[in-house]
Amino acid sequence: MSGIATHAPRKTRELHNHHMDSTVWNDFSFRDDDVIVATYGKAGTTWTQQIVAQLIFQGDESVNVNQISPWYDMRIIPPEVRQAVDAQTHRRVVKTHLPADALVMSPRAKYLYVARDGRDVMWSMYNHHAGFRPDIYAMFNSVPGLVGEPLAPPDPDIRRYFNTWVERDGYPFWSFWENTQSWWALRDQPNVKLVHFNRLKADLAGEMRAIADFLEIETPEAMWPAIVEHCTFDYMKANAERFAPMGGMPWEGGADTFINKGVNGRWRDVLSPAESLAYEEMAAEKLGPDCARWLATGEE
Repeated sequence: MSGIATHAPRKTRELHNHHMDSTVWNDFSFRDDDVIVATYGKAGTTWTQQIVAQLIFQGDESVNVNQISPWYDMRIIPPEVRQAVDAQTHRRVVKTHLPADALVMSPRAKYLYVARDGRDVMWSMYNHHAGFRPDIYAMFNSVPGLVGEPLAPPDPDIRRYFNTWVERDGYPFWSFWENTQSWWALRDQPNVKLVHFNRLKADLAGEMRAIADFLEIETPEAMWPAIVEHCTFDYMKANAERFAPMGGMPWEGGADTFINKGVNGRWRDVLSPAESLAYEEMAAEKLGPDCARWLATGEE
């Protein structure tokens, strides 16, 4: 396959928290056509998984993304889930939320990193976090192997929730800045492609064609309208149980809670100009002006 790197960035650390265990990648057996969808979270992960699956399976509506494409480094999933990935005979699509330097990367695989403005990420994350059923906290916190603080219900004030996330470098999840910067640094690797939520929203068909080219997937022209339709928000919302992790079980309201609104800018009427500016200044400080601009706009 063309576009394959001759070397891969090296893993330099492990990352553990209530959600993730990076060590599970250490024994991952890569194949030449593996696709890894990476994001911080709530940036269009499931959307991109569906895009890739629809391209691979050429518009097959029966493909259940939440079953074939698990969050591989999620700490609490049973071993059988990873074993099922190992046993798959089709082209594999695997999800991760790790920064690149905590992930084993292979020159045999192709990586899509999906990003979104951090303010939009956190408005979506709040809905995700606030929607957890009470028993889900016990699931995260009582399974052996927890490193660091347990996961607690979110602050009921979304404004404070966001500002705490900025001030405490990703709390109660993981660092947004190091996640974004680690993948931005690999943007020139031939087997890494940056994808942005804004661009998917603005031109879904065009971005899907660019992803297909990167993955070297040829699709008959007559099939494109159906494949694109299967990746629209309305289609995914109407079929949410096929896309939400565990069919939506962790959330009050089920899969409809997980696939929520799919829009940007909900923070504009909540954050003050000073709070928004503080986020932008930190983005520029932590990421540099070029990466910060891309993260905010999708324009490199």
